[in-house]
Amino acid sequence: MTNVGNSAASRDKAFYLHPYTNLKTHETVGPLVIERGSGVHVFDDSGKSYIEGMAGLWCTSLGFGEERLVEAAARQMRKLPFYHSFGHKAHDPGIDLAEALIGMAPVPMSKVFFTSSGSEANDTVVKLVWYHNNALGRPNKKKIIARQKGYHGVTVASASLTGLPHLHRDFDLPIAGILHTDCPHFYRYGEDGETEEDFAIRMANQLEQLILAEGPDTIAAFIAEPVMGAGGVIVPPASYFDHIQPVLKRYDILFIADEVICGFGRTGSMFGSQTFNLKPDIITVAKALSSAYLPIAAVMISEPIYQTMVSQSEKIGTFGHGYTYSGHPVSAAVALETLKIYQERDIVGHVRSVAPTLQQGLRRFADHPLVGEVRGVGLIAGVEIVADKVTKAPFDPKLAIGGHVARFAQDHGLIVRAMGDTIGFCPPLVITAAELDDLVDRFGKALDATLAMVTEKGLAAVA
Repeated sequence: MTNVGNSAASRDKAFYLHPYTNLKTHETVGPLVIERGSGVHVFDDSGKSYIEGMAGLWCTSLGFGEERLVEAAARQMRKLPFYHSFGHKAHDPGIDLAEALIGMAPVPMSKVFFTSSGSEANDTVVKLVWYHNNALGRPNKKKIIARQKGYHGVTVASASLTGLPHLHRDFDLPIAGILHTDCPHFYRYGEDGETEEDFAIRMANQLEQLILAEGPDTIAAFIAEPVMGAGGVIVPPASYFDHIQPVLKRYDILFIADEVICGFGRTGSMFGSQTFNLKPDIITVAKALSSAYLPIAAVMISEPIYQTMVSQSEKIGTFGHGYTYSGHPVSAAVALETLKIYQERDIVGHVRSVAPTLQQGLRRFADHPLVGEVRGVGLIAGVEIVADKVTKAPFDPKLAIGGHVARFAQDHGLIVRAMGDTIGFCPPLVITAAELDDLVDRFGKALDATLAMVTEKGLAAVA
């Protein structure tokens, strides 16, 4: 084997296949190697400190180094490091966690099914929806409607639900039976003279037209994030779901709330469903369920869905779905401790108290020459970069201006995420107002550095 060098970066380039990465570029630039974390900061292998403005990947809600979660994992490791839940087997952490989730669900739920990731959870949901309708004798009612720019995962089924072209291209996705309706982003898709209320009504009407065109007896479910995350932190108009939900009821279509990012305090309520008054039949959660300290996710289902599953499993002889790590006892123990911390420390109350610092702080950049829109709720936000503020014209995607903003932010000790030319913010929920002020200041420096680059290269007219 060719000598690849001893540095972490060189060995990474030699052996590690990275997700969501331009693989050719990575061969040249290599990784930012993160060695440790403390609170809302992480540190690279040179000792440089960064504010983790994305909580990792929308997930490390309690920040880095929470000893109670470390101890919860260690205790469970010593007691029962693994057991499964197939064939009538169970363990206390899994039972306790299921009970806790049902107790805190935003609407009445009946049972919890555990997976290891949000992608697996949403993949499971597709199968449960099909199973449910087969049990009801409705073999044609199988199509699932998602939304353009929605994000629901990367497995074959969940990536099909995701409404982002780069997750479909050359993967031969989406699979049959997955449809996409319009994205509820008023800034981008509102028409001249249209109010946000008019826009919300139009979105609901377009959904209904899609249902009618396909045939209501073929549509099984509709899936939506309360706030769209990886699609650009898109906050829907206030009345959007008020208009969408009656359409679903009218045609007996299940509503799936993807709370993978929004769940556990992110939007200023324990669940995004509470922030936007959603009444789902199925809920998926992940990420902040364990503060991402260990992989775990869950699907919560309503009683009517559970009852059809009972009858169908009795007919077949088993419910033929599950994973080796469904409800892994160590992950479940860490998740339980995470939920306890949320309650004891009133994390939702903290989010509500500091969220204005983030939201108002970022809105200070609304007049910046590169900023088209600042949007967000709670401790999640997006800043959309544009080439022309008046026309909302974007930069040529090949310029990767959003990527430059993220790179300049990293230079200033802030990790954010560029989703196209929208910069995402999703800091740990434990972040303080002072730390948020620091985050906003570092982002401002990144914006100014990007503006200087754009101006120097003549990439856009500057007002």
